[in-house]
Amino acid sequence: MHMTPKLHLVGNNDTTEAMNILGIETSCDETGVAVINDRREVLAHLVLSQIKDHQVFGGVVPEIAARAHLDHIDTLIAAAMKESGLAFSDLDGVAATCGPGLIGGVMVGMMAGKAIALAHNKPFLAVNHLEAHALTPRLITDIPFPYLVLLVSGGHTQILVAEDIGVYHLWASTRDDAVGECFDKCAKMMGLPYPGGPHLEQLAAQCPDLAAAKARYPLAIPMQHSKEIAFSFSGLKTAVRNMIMGEEHTDATRAMLAASLQAVLADTLAFRAGQAMAKFKQLYPQKQAPALIVCGGVSANQSIRAALHAAAQKNGFHLSAPPMEYCTDNGAMIAWAGVELLQAGRIAPLTVKARPRWPLEELK
Repeated sequence: MHMTPKLHLVGNNDTTEAMNILGIETSCDETGVAVINDRREVLAHLVLSQIKDHQVFGGVVPEIAARAHLDHIDTLIAAAMKESGLAFSDLDGVAATCGPGLIGGVMVGMMAGKAIALAHNKPFLAVNHLEAHALTPRLITDIPFPYLVLLVSGGHTQILVAEDIGVYHLWASTRDDAVGECFDKCAKMMGLPYPGGPHLEQLAAQCPDLAAAKARYPLAIPMQHSKEIAFSFSGLKTAVRNMIMGEEHTDATRAMLAASLQAVLADTLAFRAGQAMAKFKQLYPQKQAPALIVCGGVSANQSIRAALHAAAQKNGFHLSAPPMEYCTDNGAMIAWAGVELLQAGRIAPLTVKARPRWPLEELK
């Protein structure tokens, strides 16, 4: 079955009929559904969080996550379509996360999307969850390719070059833990509730003197003297554990430790991004006003945004980060990725399979 998409250039202000895409996200512990068009209009955006379901376990339980997606996906899709004011017949395509992620959850959203596409004879758009994060800032403003991507989340810490839709070059990744995993595990050691990252940021904000916190709890950028662009966070996690076990902590000292940890994580990301920006300028000397995109759940952290903004300015880059509601997993980023995929003619067969692992380099 061949379907020809309606090509409407992103950002045009003409009277061409808009391209409407339904997006479905179920890769982890948020059920997200959204309807977006190629004029960057968000017609519906609903997210159902499962935090309370997993909080007692201190992390995401895949079986519970998949069951929760299954219980709520139909209701959320119906609510999003009602909010958008569109019927399924008004859609130009249906996009769903097909990986990477927790395979049970991925399959719930993917099969729901396929069913709608089949029933209403619409193109199905198989979205890579990581690509959706990397494309999200283009939902807000027109950012031309190529650009530099810093993807930071609970499961990934990567630096990539986005050359085009489906064309990515991996420059750096983590040798062990992801930065979000470091946040969460250290927060758990400090006795903070799940999800740990936002709670650690709140605790760090209670520290009145960052310089004093760094002096009391000194933490260094991992592999700081290495010229290789790479990440490692397991050593920081071990250092924090030793600092926790080394003394009886008060609320004030816990806040100081949280502030020192957050600062070194922000400095680490900014340092490696700086190396990548220097490399980008060497390889793309013709690129004017290059962009550094930061995306993923950890990009919501304000200290990290501030450190990256300073690094971008220093290197002559423009930092672009999505609004807070689009940092964590959501249907809007999937719908927007669907817009981009449909415009590029990258329609998936209904036989496409869910993938627990799906590196961006394999999209070519």
